Amino acid sequence: MRVQEIHDAPLAPLTTFRLGGPATRLVTAVTDDEVIAAVREADTAGVPLLIIGGGSNLVIGDKGFEGTALRIATRGFALDGGRLELAAGEVWTDAVARTVEAGLAGLECLAGIPGSAGATPIQNVGAYGQEVSATISEVVAYDRREDRTVTLTNAECAFSYRHSRFKQHPDRYVVLRVRFDLEDADGLSAPVRYAETARLLGVEPGGRAELSAVRRAVLELRAGKGMVLDPADHDTWSAGSFFTNPILDAGEYEAFLGRVRARLGDEAAPPAYPAADGRTKTSAAWLIDRAGFTKGYGSGPARISTKHTLALTNRGEATTEDLLALAREVVAGVRDAFGVTLVNEPVTVGVSL
Repeated sequence: MRVQEIHDAPLAPLTTFRLGGPATRLVTAVTDDEVIAAVREADTAGVPLLIIGGGSNLVIGDKGFEGTALRIATRGFALDGGRLELAAGEVWTDAVARTVEAGLAGLECLAGIPGSAGATPIQNVGAYGQEVSATISEVVAYDRREDRTVTLTNAECAFSYRHSRFKQHPDRYVVLRVRFDLEDADGLSAPVRYAETARLLGVEPGGRAELSAVRRAVLELRAGKGMVLDPADHDTWSAGSFFTNPILDAGEYEAFLGRVRARLGDEAAPPAYPAADGRTKTSAAWLIDRAGFTKGYGSGPARISTKHTLALTNRGEATTEDLLALAREVVAGVRDAFGVTLVNEPVTVGVSL
């Protein structure tokens, strides 16, 4: 039995941007069976379907969504030793807090990330040196193409940087449950790999620290960048990082370095991190800042966060078009300055950059 069904339903309040027009119909499902039934109903009728969890990674157009929006509000947190199973609708930051309280390591650096558990494998959510792909063992999903529930192993999820099988096939899978294998390290964290976190904790990169201390440090770092939700702080009316960090092959990276030196001088040294297949990852935030889009940039109702250049924000009265105009300006400016095209991280609905 469905908890709620609303027609001409506002969607903006269900997103962290607080942007977007209404859906023709909004259904809220609180069990896996209700989720599957709603998806089947829409697919059978040929009605477009929009899946909404925590709404932290969505940019919905001002005209809204012509179809059924399905809000997944399932609940379930089950621990068996180090094995954790989360229902897709579980609030992610609350789930991380509970694993830390249980003395289990592997998710502590992902504290404070808004959204639901079901979204984490789709985006291969990561921050401060951790990604969910390192601890996910299985994902239970409804396969819309085969009309059945499937269980995918970590390898079958095809995780990569901010990507997965689920993101590659966005209209095929609906995540129902996510299973993790976490580590009992006697109250210590997983190795702290992010230099900024290690400095704050007073440990060497690769060292371990007390679990709750790592969680507190991450929350402190995120809050300082406007990345912890606060209704009173417009810097948090965002989707967090709006752009992914560019990953460049050898030729692209050399061309990029040439553009950097021409613009900033021979001593300029952009952040560089080794990536798969001999490629190099650089920092989107660095590119945005060096292209002239500093913290607080903008004069309209959509602006860059005053705390972090990677977050685009709604200052309270913005429309989705205002946000997209700012995003396009940033993309064009970075491309002109450095020859690199930024890619948006949030999912766009009814609109595009």
